Amino acid sequence: MIRYRSIGWFAGGLAVLLASAGSAPADPPGVVSISSCGVPPALSNIGVALDHSAGRIDRGGPLTIVAMGSSSTLGIGASAPPMSYPSRLEGELRDRFPAVEIRVLNRGIGGQDVGEELNRLDRDVIAEHPDLVIWQVGTNALLRRDDLTTDEQLIRRGVSRMKQAGIDVVLMDLQYARRVLARPAWGEMERVIEEIAHSNQVGLFRRFEIMQEWDQTQQLAPAAMIGPDGLHMTDASYGCLASELAEALAWNWWSRGKIARSLHRNPDAMSKLSQPAAAPLSTALRRH
Repeated sequence: MIRYRSIGWFAGGLAVLLASAGSAPADPPGVVSISSCGVPPALSNIGVALDHSAGRIDRGGPLTIVAMGSSSTLGIGASAPPMSYPSRLEGELRDRFPAVEIRVLNRGIGGQDVGEELNRLDRDVIAEHPDLVIWQVGTNALLRRDDLTTDEQLIRRGVSRMKQAGIDVVLMDLQYARRVLARPAWGEMERVIEEIAHSNQVGLFRRFEIMQEWDQTQQLAPAAMIGPDGLHMTDASYGCLASELAEALAWNWWSRGKIARSLHRNPDAMSKLSQPAAAPLSTALRRH
């Protein structure tokens, strides 16, 4: 399995910081657990602090999220538009943060790949002045070609454009599906998306590995994870995707706020953030 290499510095820094600040964190308020589609916390860790959107949460909002992508953002395979992952993500986040005005805008268009999404980035995304963009990317490019060189350049350009606009970015990678696995370059696309997230210090939501975990543990059974077309997700997997993504965002925002408060009390702890990880992030958080 692919692992996001930047988790180490964040996990190590938080573990050391919590110890040095002498604080014992409680669970973030409103965290919801869905046992039927849960994954190990380290698997859903976004990997970088989403400072802009975390600041919105700390100040009580409002918070605007744009879900950018193609058919699995639009919600193809769901029984109705409200069953798409962006619609359900909005509900999940409102459940966790009831005092914050949160809206999730669905900007998915079925069949589009990277170049088409980049062409509408200013109109459909940046014009909305979002605090966070979740860019589901790569699947259609993979289905259409094996040479991903141009796609890599375009994804980098889109990430750079959003960062310049002061937007938090989370890249969502491929779905774990039969038609994706049939393509010879699926591993290369996974590598490309991971490397872009790592080198640009933006978030990564590892949908492929999370869905692989569901498949291997049969957590969604007897519900289907992928529809009859071998590609698109279902009501059950869209719901689980929204739940896991909301959980990942909630922990990211909460832990970022905890770091900021701890550093305010103990500025000397900043120098320890680069030390090697003593334990995984999930262990550091849950042992207290």
